[in-house]
Amino acid sequence: MERPPHQILLPKGSSPQGIRLSPYTAFCWAVMGRGVQRKAKISQDLEENVTKAHMNIRPEEFVAYVKMSTVLAAVAMALVGALLFFLLLWSFFGLMTGLILLILLIVFPPILVYAGLMASPGMARKKRERLIDARISGAMSFISAMASAEVPVDVIFKELSKEEVYGEVAEEAKWITRDTELLGVDILTSIREGAQRSPSTKFQDFLQGVVTTSQSGGQLKPFFLLKAEQFEKEDRLEMRKKMETLGMLSESFITVVVAFPLFLVVIMAIMALISKSGSEFVVQLLYVVIGLMIPMSQAGFIFVIWNMEQEA
Repeated sequence: MERPPHQILLPKGSSPQGIRLSPYTAFCWAVMGRGVQRKAKISQDLEENVTKAHMNIRPEEFVAYVKMSTVLAAVAMALVGALLFFLLLWSFFGLMTGLILLILLIVFPPILVYAGLMASPGMARKKRERLIDARISGAMSFISAMASAEVPVDVIFKELSKEEVYGEVAEEAKWITRDTELLGVDILTSIREGAQRSPSTKFQDFLQGVVTTSQSGGQLKPFFLLKAEQFEKEDRLEMRKKMETLGMLSESFITVVVAFPLFLVVIMAIMALISKSGSEFVVQLLYVVIGLMIPMSQAGFIFVIWNMEQEA
């Protein structure tokens, strides 16, 4: 049975806009598009990562972008490497060593560019997953409050999509609302497709639970209340785990960054004073400890704590 035409009312003066590639991505697709369509095999993992990361680009276009960027990086490094070879490498390291360094300079950066770009959809997917999991508890409280007022489920997701405070959860709700209001899909089908698009396992389980509860004739209000309570408990457990991790990191910081370098500097200073033959070596080693080891250890702890804050 075919669906009747679905009329969409847009604001006055506006017009539908499709997804547009950036000028550089469009150039990459124009150059590499045919080759990618003819030869490249798009993996299912890449297709899922691009979709769940909401990158607004087809996997084929992304592969063309990666390959063109790799080729341009190889050409750029070849030119830079040739210039450095004739200006510095040949005169400082000799012909053979200079050629080896030139080959490494030409080969490794494009490989790193290719590997980094191919890994970027997976990294973006994991980032969205962390952001959804960080806001899902508050979003469930909003949904359960709306359900307590006997609001229909499609209106609940529509109102959730307007609440920007819930971040990526609101973004997921926008896609569900787009399917129902723009594409004319029924709410359960759009929720099921939203579960397949979402990078968060928690949000997938919630959406699949909504579909299963509705199809089995169950009440959604108790389900929403139960999920809100469940995610609130999980948030408390996660917060307690992070506090314990921070406590362990603070003890490690005092031991590794404060106490150990202090004792090491004192011992090495005494050794430099009493030593007759190796005092210069001990002083140089002391410079390494003060100038490199202590700042690098502090930077490592700062990065770990910053990364924990990003995941929160």
